[in-house]
Amino acid sequence: MKEKNNSSRRNFLEKITVGSLGVAIAGGISEKLFAEDKAQPISPINNNEFVSSKKFVPVMLTPYKQNGQIDFDGLSRLTDFYLAAGAKGLFANCLSSEMYSLSPEERLALTRHVAKRVNGAVSVVATGSFGETLNDKAEFTKRIYHTGINAVILITGHFAKKEENDDALIAGFEKFFNLTDNIPTGTYECPSPYKRVLTPQVFKYLLGTNRLIYHKDTTIDFDKVKAKINLVQNNRLEFYDACIANATNSLQTGAKGMSAICGNFYPEIISWICANATNPDRQGDVQFIQEQLTKTEDIISTNYSLSAKYFLQKRGVPIEISGRTSSSPLTAAQKQTLDEVYKTFIGWCDRIGIKPTTI
Repeated sequence: MKEKNNSSRRNFLEKITVGSLGVAIAGGISEKLFAEDKAQPISPINNNEFVSSKKFVPVMLTPYKQNGQIDFDGLSRLTDFYLAAGAKGLFANCLSSEMYSLSPEERLALTRHVAKRVNGAVSVVATGSFGETLNDKAEFTKRIYHTGINAVILITGHFAKKEENDDALIAGFEKFFNLTDNIPTGTYECPSPYKRVLTPQVFKYLLGTNRLIYHKDTTIDFDKVKAKINLVQNNRLEFYDACIANATNSLQTGAKGMSAICGNFYPEIISWICANATNPDRQGDVQFIQEQLTKTEDIISTNYSLSAKYFLQKRGVPIEISGRTSSSPLTAAQKQTLDEVYKTFIGWCDRIGIKPTTI
């Protein structure tokens, strides 16, 4: 990706700061699965139909009522929309969910609602490393795990101060793991409280703990992303790239899937590229869609997540264009630009032979 795109994506992330995998759980906690993937490994089958095990896992938005409270009916409809669009997992209580603007009880209620709505159809993960101390983080992790999710996501910036080195970060993770009863976890290089990209040293340590089954990567630099993917090899961890400009390269290199914000605009397109990135018969369309997604990323990122809610409302998803972290409403010019992206999206669907998802 060009440096301009790297910088704009990094700036955007800073702006919004306000196969089956069995996991044996000790201490009486039942066995969980992160990704109960019924798709077969990537291979041609007898009827020559290409089948992929790659996955789109959306970073879920939080719908609100006009009074500012969580709209749980709207959350049900949004969950159904993601699934209808081909999502093979869900990331609830994340930055796109405005997790830092939710109370602890709201985080739990939102996550519990999603897990109940899905009812085991796909796996659900949610951020749980909240609290002032490691003990606090461990206690909240236990609480959110027992909402029925498959793994608890740990924010990499929650386990060492910005000025502390990798040894301190590893020590923080190690103490946390000792406090959490082998609960299955994942990591997310979230830009808040500060963006802590995992170095190879830390990533190797985490892989060696056998505690992680999910990683959401925001490294952006594909050479560094590739180095991490190569470290995973036969580990049970599933690697998801958040940078849509890397989608084709990451998926073809060995990433399990994508977890990018554009999935909150056109999730069926991200599901399609996950399913076809390694399909030798669709590489022309894959390259076209990749170029289009990269080109529109900066546009849709402006005033996110209101931009996503506007786009979804335009698509017929019943969701209020409101949030807790946006400082200003969408302008008329921003809406007009999103209207143009919507028309472009319809053209993508025609090009690759799919229909826009409706609920």
